[in-house]
Amino acid sequence: MKTREVLRAIDAFMDHRLLRVGHGTITIGSTLMAIAVVLLTLLVSRLLMRAVSRGLAKRGLEHEGTVGAAGSLVRYVVLIIGVGLALETLGIDLSALFAAGAVFAVGIGFAMQNIAQNFVAGVILLMERSIKPGDVLLIDDEQVRIRELGIRSTIATTLNGENVLIPNSTLIQTAVKNLTLTDDHIRLVVTVGVSYDSDMKKVREVLEAVVAEFPDRLPTHLSRIFMADFGDSSVNFDVTLWTAQPWRAPWDRSRLREAIWVALKQADITIAYPQLDVHFDAAVPRDFDPADPKDKG
Repeated sequence: MKTREVLRAIDAFMDHRLLRVGHGTITIGSTLMAIAVVLLTLLVSRLLMRAVSRGLAKRGLEHEGTVGAAGSLVRYVVLIIGVGLALETLGIDLSALFAAGAVFAVGIGFAMQNIAQNFVAGVILLMERSIKPGDVLLIDDEQVRIRELGIRSTIATTLNGENVLIPNSTLIQTAVKNLTLTDDHIRLVVTVGVSYDSDMKKVREVLEAVVAEFPDRLPTHLSRIFMADFGDSSVNFDVTLWTAQPWRAPWDRSRLREAIWVALKQADITIAYPQLDVHFDAAVPRDFDPADPKDKG
């Protein structure tokens, strides 16, 4: 008897009504069940995040940015499902709730359009892996290195050490140069102009020697010297070589220019600079009158 009375007391306690929502009633039992669902959801989300981290590690994708983005995606999906189940457990009709807030949801939808767009772009980047943490990109002619790939935005570092937040939709919708997509090889191009009086054969030999002695040059890739153009004041050459350090490309170009400057100076070859020839006509008499027929011709 006592056991039955205890069970009845527990049932009565669980069925005690807290409040009414629409046609449903929220009881202590349903509230405790909803809390249990939420706690179980948090546990499942943690377990799935660990499983995703292990799976990425096995594929060699253990970078914290990739793991963080994948973990956040899994967490959001599981939490949305868990919250929905918890609300259903409380007896709240989600379809009725959505219908009641349809107008409000439309306004929120327009306001969150960019957020949703960046979220979808982040999922695409995570799945395609066309851009990864550590990659060196050129965005609007500015070189950056990807530090962390997130669901909404990507964190990158500039050559000046500045951190930049890039919306994921920008990386998807605009043309972005990934200098390290397939490998780290990059071609450096430096232009130098020499005087028209220079011995062009000697110029080529000097430039080829500079390229051959450049310390970071990739010997497996062919370096070339091009006579690029006949300029107004100089004959322009393009000096090209390959390196395996895209992030150091600006410094390598500077070092290459310095080496070219020193080599041409030592070879007595003039590096041309813009020149302008000015021709003066004969002096015009002070009593010159353009309207006078005698002064014409």
